[in-house]
Order: sequence, then structure tokens, then C-alpha cells
Amino acid sequence: MLDNVSIELTDVNSVKILLCFVLCRVDRDVLPSELFEICVTSEIVNYFLYSEAIEELLKNETILKKEKDGEEYFVLTTKGKLGSEDFKRLVPKSIRDKALSAAMKFYARKRAENDVECEFIETETGYYVRCRFKDEKCDLLDMKLFVPDMDQAKLVRDRILLNPTEFYGNLISYVIDNKEMKFNLD
Repeated sequence: MLDNVSIELTDVNSVKILLCFVLCRVDRDVLPSELFEICVTSEIVNYFLYSEAIEELLKNETILKKEKDGEEYFVLTTKGKLGSEDFKRLVPKSIRDKALSAAMKFYARKRAENDVECEFIETETGYYVRCRFKDEKCDLLDMKLFVPDMDQAKLVRDRILLNPTEFYGNLISYVIDNKEMKFNLD
């Protein structure tokens, strides 16, 4: 399983290659906080090596900071793209795979959070978890689920946000397939 990779990057050059590899593969402008969460918070890269690698990559212009819509993003330069492909084999494939998996999960979660709004509404006897599944022009679903406490409310929200597309699809399938209950009078 990739989540249990025990190999650790111990030198700044390997971390620089990995960071460039991730930036190249996600193929988008990445907020510094996003790259940090993908690589450090998910425990792929040590904080100190990450900080040193970012500093060196910026200094030698392998990555640049660009401003767009009032936010600074990391942008991989041509030098960084070429280097990530030429030297990727110096970083174990298991670590590259784990980093790409963390990036895909991060951006899927971020997209889901943009498409689904969840809030907690406190009542005298518990909480409602209100979730709105949004499309470009309308709400696809607006629902409230009652739970007795905040821990369960957070669990319900987290489980819905884990895979909102499947949750919505399963709910619609259930509604469409739902049949009247038949009683056996014998």
C-alpha cells in the first residue's frame, strides 16, 4: 500500500526533484500552501528539507512565484519541467506515486468542497448537518440530516465530503429503485 511507504527522502536534491515532479504532473499553478499540504502535511517530505528545497528552487528560478487574482502561486519553469523528467528516477517510484496520489486526493477534496457546502445547525436536541450539492446554475440537492451531537455531525459531513459524487449518485439510485414495502399476510 502506498500510504505506508517507509522510504524517506533525506537530501534536499531529492526533495527538489520530487517537488518539480509534482508541480509538473499536476500541471497547474499551485498555491504554496497547497504544495506544503500535499508534500509535508501528508508526511512525504520533512518540513526542514521542504523549506530548504523551496528556497533553492526559487533562488535558481526552477520555480517562480506568480501573482494571479491577488494570490501568489508556484509556477514550474521549463528548466524545472525538464529537470523533473530527466532526474525523476533519482527519487524512488513509491515516493513519486505517493506524492501524486496525495496531490490527486487534495485537488479532488478541494473540488468537492467547492461543489458541496456543509453547515451545522444547532437545535435543542442535537444538530442538523445541512448539505447543498451545487451545479453551475442550480442546487442539485439541499438536505438536512439530524444527528444527536457535534462529533456525529462532523463525521457525517466528513463522510459526505470524502466522495460527494458517489454519495449523490447512490442517493439518486436509491430513490429511483425504492419500492413499496410488501407485507406477507400469511
